[in-house]
Amino acid sequence: MAHNRPATRVKAIDESRPASGAIEAEGNYYNHAKIPAAGIAPAPHWAERARMLLDRCVLFKALNEQERRDVAALARSRTFAPNEPIFHVGEPGSSMMGVMVGAVRISLPSSKGKNLILADLLAGEFFGEIALLDGNPRSASAMALTKCELLVLERRDFLPFLERTPTVCLNIMRLFCKRMRRTDERMSEIAFFDLPARLARALLRYPATGHGPPKISLSQAELAEMIGGTRENVNRCLRGWHRRGILQLKDRWTIILNPEVLHLIEEPY
Repeated sequence: MAHNRPATRVKAIDESRPASGAIEAEGNYYNHAKIPAAGIAPAPHWAERARMLLDRCVLFKALNEQERRDVAALARSRTFAPNEPIFHVGEPGSSMMGVMVGAVRISLPSSKGKNLILADLLAGEFFGEIALLDGNPRSASAMALTKCELLVLERRDFLPFLERTPTVCLNIMRLFCKRMRRTDERMSEIAFFDLPARLARALLRYPATGHGPPKISLSQAELAEMIGGTRENVNRCLRGWHRRGILQLKDRWTIILNPEVLHLIEEPY
């Protein structure tokens, strides 16, 4: 079944551009804080903002305020421009990162040069937990969809804290297991579900605007990368649903008019 996620505004993107992030986090970038340029020390209030991020994150909710301050003191800030790689699959990994501002795309390259989009992560979500736990190379690639500020926890600094606070360690392991299960689901869908079912699931899962019919601005190329299909087949399927009144394609938006039908399509058996 589709997994519900908090409603999030999305922003139209040009089909002709490379993946630049459908999520409107970029528009709110400077409303959160003035982000220091690369190589410049964070502003004095950054540690407090880092602690506020930890306050909202389920990984760290079991900690008391002083423990969250301790974690924030271990962290550092990194900023990325839209479409800038954060890391590539196979690179050495030694840190876990949290999205403070912006949106991050996690993907897995295929042998044919295409990408499989695994997730788009918003402010408050963490990634890179596998490398944090085992210190091995990255198992996927990460790219900034928008202007991003990330909270970075290095393995050498954070492991001693985890040894003292097993609750956080267990939460990270739960996050890891949840994402592994989700990846298994995706592989199963690609292997056994037809393209319309996979596409319907992708549309229902992706964060959409909360006012009126859900609106999604992922390009057809991005949708194809999410479901392991081709842009041509995605286009053909979307236009068929448009003619049937299931959704509307307007100004590079996909507007879902009849989610109930999409739910029937995503569960073919």
